[in-house]
Amino acid sequence: MGLGKEANLEHYSRRWALKTGSLGLGALAAAVVSGCSTGGPAERAGSASASAMASPSPTATASPRPTASLQTVYPSRSQVMEKFKNVPAGQFGLEVPGIELGLPKGNAAAALTFDACGGPRGSGVDGALLDALRAKQVPATLFVNERWARANAPLMDELVSDELFEIANHGTSHAPLATSGQAAYGIGGTESIGQAYDEVMGNQRYLADQFGITAKFFRSGTAHMDEAGAAMCRDLGVVPMNFTVNLDAGATFGAQAVAAQVRQLAAGDVGIGHFNQPASGTAKGVALGLGQVLDSGLRFTTLSAAW
Repeated sequence: MGLGKEANLEHYSRRWALKTGSLGLGALAAAVVSGCSTGGPAERAGSASASAMASPSPTATASPRPTASLQTVYPSRSQVMEKFKNVPAGQFGLEVPGIELGLPKGNAAAALTFDACGGPRGSGVDGALLDALRAKQVPATLFVNERWARANAPLMDELVSDELFEIANHGTSHAPLATSGQAAYGIGGTESIGQAYDEVMGNQRYLADQFGITAKFFRSGTAHMDEAGAAMCRDLGVVPMNFTVNLDAGATFGAQAVAAQVRQLAAGDVGIGHFNQPASGTAKGVALGLGQVLDSGLRFTTLSAAW
């Protein structure tokens, strides 16, 4: 089941080294966020956000927009600050205790997850990737940052209405979820439990208010959290979720490398990619890799359907 069974960096090294040549684990880990936080290929190519581009083709049968439960009650900021005021930050990283990596034990499917991080260099839309998933009827969980959702509101309406996709929370400002300012790849994290609360709940409430979504899963900017931040997520009723297989190294891999990573997926795995960099190799690589994987009998699920 991937890291769901063996949560260690050796597993990441085995998975990531297959098609990466001399590129080390540290460089690959840093590349997780390059599709969001550094000048990605979409921006270098002058790509526009969804508001200025053709929308990807919707599925033929779209379900009505879900309605967030008005009964959803979250602990208040002050309540969380009081509860966690003496809780140490603990470990900080991609796979600290409390973060889910793979699917729950016994799952026969795998899950594809794709991040959209927002901001000046991360608000594009990979319509070809969405079309490829729809063409093959492969479900995916889309982790959406508030900035991206605001920049792509019409497309958000479409994605929310498409039963093939689940929308999850990728944070408010795309910061690492920390309680004492820990940084990842030079990106400063939230500096207190109060700021961590705002990073999760700002977007959680925005998704509910604007799109009727109660997100069940959270992935922080850079995918880094500390133990206190992960515990806070669970206290808020959202699952802190990372991954077992890095599909596109922050939208920096070419199509063949992405396809090779997709082919490594097995039952219980969770793959991470990006759907905000249309000039990347992600769409073509996912389409190439899925053909062989689906032929092998592996099926895919959204995260919620697996929990």
